[in-house]
Amino acid sequence: MVDTSVEDRATDSAQAHAAEHSRQYLESDGTRVDHPAVGRLILLYTTGRVSGEIRRTPVRFFEVGDDLVIAASYRGSPTHPDWYLNLEADPKVWVRLGARLYPATAQLIEGVERDQLWESVVVTSAPRFAEYQAATERVIPLVRLVGAG
Repeated sequence: MVDTSVEDRATDSAQAHAAEHSRQYLESDGTRVDHPAVGRLILLYTTGRVSGEIRRTPVRFFEVGDDLVIAASYRGSPTHPDWYLNLEADPKVWVRLGARLYPATAQLIEGVERDQLWESVVVTSAPRFAEYQAATERVIPLVRLVGAG
């Protein structure tokens, strides 16, 4: 049984564009979001590592088998996005895919598997991610969301 209060307790990103994308997503079940990856977005709910509050963030996803994979690109920033730091601290997350909200566990993808997925799935599907990786010295993490979706 999904804790439906997750949605009620969630707060949006302090970044205005991300908060607006979340609002649009919720109003349209993800079908009408002013974002280049519309149709390939989820809302990711993490628990704030400092606040303990539920944080809601729109994130582009990639399908790999039955799982969703997300990249902590932060547009090539030198630091990881807050949502990634949150799931490192607590890998229990929730995913909204369209109208469905379900619990999931975040699993870091590392090594050869990460490198293969980066090239064969992420960069192939969304070439801009290669630009993000080129813009930063950090290796952009990939995360598998395993759940009942």
